[in-house]
Amino acid sequence: MRAKPEVLAKNLPRPRLNRAQISDIYRHLQSLDPAPRTELNYSNPYTLVVAVALSAQSTDVGVNKATKALFAKADTPQKMLALGEDVVRDHIKTIGLYRNKAANVIKLSQMLVDDFGGIVPGNRDDLIKLPGVGRKTANVVLNEAFGQPTMAVDTHIFRVANRTGMAPGKDVVQVEHNLLRVTPDEFALHAHHWLILHGRYTCVARTPKCFNCAISEICKYSKKTKAVD
Repeated sequence: MRAKPEVLAKNLPRPRLNRAQISDIYRHLQSLDPAPRTELNYSNPYTLVVAVALSAQSTDVGVNKATKALFAKADTPQKMLALGEDVVRDHIKTIGLYRNKAANVIKLSQMLVDDFGGIVPGNRDDLIKLPGVGRKTANVVLNEAFGQPTMAVDTHIFRVANRTGMAPGKDVVQVEHNLLRVTPDEFALHAHHWLILHGRYTCVARTPKCFNCAISEICKYSKKTKAVD
């Protein structure tokens, strides 16, 4: 069962689309990719936590390249601790903020061993205690690894939610709660993946590809682009 938003609906900006239109958006996105998954490579909840934490201000492609050899050596917190921070840093030095991220990987691995028996917890309150893990990272892990219908709002989802008018908000928390409020239960599990992929490849930041958009006729964006001959 989906958790109720923590912010009262009356405090959230009003969607510019009705529920039928929002359902239509999800149906269109579902038709393009019925069962989307994260583009990060991982083998278990632990490697997922590490990969998502490393992906901050980095691309999934870059993280996958950096973690391929790392995860081959260390796919548990115990193995990661045995490698040590210097070795972890050498593996991930091609991604942004690699020094801080390497330190956090070791710290979160130590906390998992010390406080959780080496097992990744399946709830947000415990996940966000881990160094380098914030609300968005926790939501990704809960959705991808534990099958919970969370909404991990990144810059792509924030943009899509506001541009389309389906769930406007002034910050990522407002957008998250608004999306949880308006997303029908039948689409809740995959909703955040559909919106991320749509923002990453179609509703891009500078020049959205409205001319090749499955939801263009529903979207309330006022500056729709046309194909260039």
